[in-house]
Amino acid sequence: MSAPRHAADANPPSSARRISARIGGIAESATLAVDAKAKALKAAGRPVIGFGAGEPDFPTPGYIVEAAVEACRVPANHRYTPAGGLPDLKKAIAEKTLRDSGYAIEPSQVLVTNGGKQAIYEAFATLLDPGDEVIVPAPYWTTYPESIRLAGGVPVEVLADETQDYKVTVAQLEQARTDRTKVLLFNSPSNPTGAVYDRDEVEALGRWALEHGLWVLTDEIYEHLVYDGQQAPSMPVVVPELADTCVVVNGVAKTYAMTGWRVGWVVGPKDVVKAATNLQSHATSNVSNVAQRAAVAAVSGDLSAVHVMGTAFDRRRRTIVSMLNEIDGVVCPEPRGAFYAYPSVKGVLGRTIDGVTPTTSTELAELMLDKAEVAAVPGEAFGSPGYLRFSYALGDDDLVEGITRLQKLLG
Repeated sequence: MSAPRHAADANPPSSARRISARIGGIAESATLAVDAKAKALKAAGRPVIGFGAGEPDFPTPGYIVEAAVEACRVPANHRYTPAGGLPDLKKAIAEKTLRDSGYAIEPSQVLVTNGGKQAIYEAFATLLDPGDEVIVPAPYWTTYPESIRLAGGVPVEVLADETQDYKVTVAQLEQARTDRTKVLLFNSPSNPTGAVYDRDEVEALGRWALEHGLWVLTDEIYEHLVYDGQQAPSMPVVVPELADTCVVVNGVAKTYAMTGWRVGWVVGPKDVVKAATNLQSHATSNVSNVAQRAAVAAVSGDLSAVHVMGTAFDRRRRTIVSMLNEIDGVVCPEPRGAFYAYPSVKGVLGRTIDGVTPTTSTELAELMLDKAEVAAVPGEAFGSPGYLRFSYALGDDDLVEGITRLQKLLG
């Protein structure tokens, strides 16, 4: 009879076994990493100007803050509440969705989440089985592929470059479709490019998905940040027949300058929302009640705050595009939505700059931070090497100073 095996007798686990393959395979959020590095350098006394963070530089409007302050004083908000969201907030989101996009839904079709990222992950976790494929137009927001992989799915990237305004076509989607394809991911206005699909383009993609029995997950977080008279129509409104196989994710972060409040939501068919709510009941339970009460005030109010921000963003958009296009080798299309510029820097790569010859956009971003103390996110993070993402949600003076430094560095 062999002796009992004790923990001390066992070989220590290898580093590969300490972290699961599922979690170990996740890439760090490049946008948050760049922002954290820029803030750390600033804290160390370096005059870094950061174009990395995708958040408005405006404070949350005062009436929303006051709603949160008042909520803190109500004992009911000190307790657990329904995992899927406060009934008042779900009702307000349904009313806001009808008001802003013309999409008529019921409160039972809403799940309130801890920000947009949780909304996206829970939607994919609810829809996908292992091996299911999701078509992901690129350039894409960094979190999309990781959420798909965490949910057991397989992201299938379809690249649209600046020659097609960063917008994919039905022909490209059809080429990427297989018998494993289950979901089309759609984001307009887009992060990172600022591209906005017009109504005809939205309808074409939606009808293609409908024809092939695919689900659509559409991210509408930047719905109100559009310029030049552009509109960002909601896909299930343009193609009503999609409603039963479409999930919409949204939140208060961008529209109301509430990135830190962490309130997003999922809108979808009742069975999907119920299943996702069950998942959330075990993952996090309810979103902070104080943040939810603030969100009620936000979505129930008017859009005057976003119009003020939109005016500033539009001014900065024109400035940054003009200044970037003055740099030899940089080509920056004019974004129609969100608050990002996404220039091609392929014409800069391979050029010796201050004794360094960057060959990738990652190397160029490192050079910019080191030599000019300007932080931007390289295109590798968005599935399209050879580009940089600049958020213009920062002060006008910092924007001009930062791009002026790049003009001097890159010539």
